[in-house]
Amino acid sequence: MEPLLSAETIAARVGELGREIAHDYQGRDLVLVCSLKGAFVFTADLARAIGIPLRIEFIRAESYGDAMDSSGEVRIREVTDRALDGCDLLLVEDIVDTGRTATRLLEVLRAHKPASLKLASLLYKPSRQIVSVPVDYLGFTIGDEFVVGYGMDHAGWHRNLPYLGVVQRPSGPPTEARR
Repeated sequence: MEPLLSAETIAARVGELGREIAHDYQGRDLVLVCSLKGAFVFTADLARAIGIPLRIEFIRAESYGDAMDSSGEVRIREVTDRALDGCDLLLVEDIVDTGRTATRLLEVLRAHKPASLKLASLLYKPSRQIVSVPVDYLGFTIGDEFVVGYGMDHAGWHRNLPYLGVVQRPSGPPTEARR
């Protein structure tokens, strides 16, 4: 697997984002809403880097399944059962590529009538954008690579890598194992 971003590079950028968010939300009721499953590592590290009182809640959306490309359909699987009304919500995503998932999650969260709603994403792939989504706090912009590690996976594997690596897409016609 080809490394894309080292653990040290990611940690440094997450620290910078944490300080920026702490400054922006000082004295407010900040709730991080972690997009499961891919953003769980980023959310944990970001929460520690923010360093002000906050709450963490979880929401789950799925559009990839075990594939390397989005199905185009976003399914919301879980939404927090805690009250979010009147809170300052920060949706934490692992990656914004097509923009469909982030857009759908923001719609769901807007229904909770938050005081404010913003988006933090570790990664952004502008070459894959279909729906425009403003990313308020961005870690890194990347090309059209399929990445794993730091919470992100391929078919459930590689989430535990401390860095981000690029998985090479198979070439040629799909085989039974790749359908």
